[in-house]
Amino acid sequence: MKVSEPFTPKSASVNSRPEMDYYARAFFRNIGLLSRVEQERLRNSCVAIPGLGGVGSSMLIALARAGVGKFRIADYDAYDVANTNRQYGASSQTIGRRKVEVLAEMVTQINPEAQIAIFPEPITDMNIDRFLSGANIVVDGLDFFMPDTRSLLYRKSREQGLYVVLTTHLGFSATLQVFSPRGISFDDYFNLRSQMKFEDKILAFIHGLAPKGLHRKYMNTNKLDYTRKRLPSLDAACHIATGLAVTEVLNILLRRKPVRCAPYYAQFDPYRMKYKTGYLWMGNRNPLQRLKIFLAKYFAGADSLKQRENHIPRSAPVNG
Repeated sequence: MKVSEPFTPKSASVNSRPEMDYYARAFFRNIGLLSRVEQERLRNSCVAIPGLGGVGSSMLIALARAGVGKFRIADYDAYDVANTNRQYGASSQTIGRRKVEVLAEMVTQINPEAQIAIFPEPITDMNIDRFLSGANIVVDGLDFFMPDTRSLLYRKSREQGLYVVLTTHLGFSATLQVFSPRGISFDDYFNLRSQMKFEDKILAFIHGLAPKGLHRKYMNTNKLDYTRKRLPSLDAACHIATGLAVTEVLNILLRRKPVRCAPYYAQFDPYRMKYKTGYLWMGNRNPLQRLKIFLAKYFAGADSLKQRENHIPRSAPVNG
């Protein structure tokens, strides 16, 4: 299959009887929350989803079940056993298969008329414009530890006049931000600069996602695994993130109500039964945010030093 070639399902369309509108029957239960006109608008809408991990895959399936008719999806990875705890499409039967192909099959099983362009490759300067071409909105499903790719995505989306919906899971909680092509930019909100160290970019990202830090009561973010690029994750939190993001995507596509874009933010934590929203003036450049990030960096460094000291053999000299 060629890169970005429209996906063709292996099985024949279930809509074999022309007098039956499978789409109308499949998504009939949406009517009442959505009007028929709105449902038809979703049928003709195109959503771009770069990254099909725990949140990206869940959002793809939820949007397909909402009746969105066109997708552009990108992920260069294949399923591994470690994906099983949180990712749609991950099972003992799909280990080693490309995520884009498995999930495209799942979408066409939900909606046989869905049009899907797949990109089984990393998002780069070379393909980002082609990936975004024809999209009405972007939903960020990129891996947590991809700050440079994420900056590229938001910059190019802004150039093309596209909203980007950002959600992620933190502990049992989920966060939500929307970036408008006319509002504060992604890099400005998170105060990211190209010359920053990788660890500093991730630290800025996690603090900008959740300024109130509801997850910090039970999750020590100072112990993030930067080397192996791992963040503890639960499927339940991925679904909460999906609910927040998909609701906002539908609102934007259907033009229901004004969109609260960054520097507005939201975080919902069902473990603590708390929901926080706010307006982070200046984003991470806010003086209080700068202090939080400085302290987090200081304590992360102290933890790292303590771990290294604990691994020094007792017989080894302290000084060279």
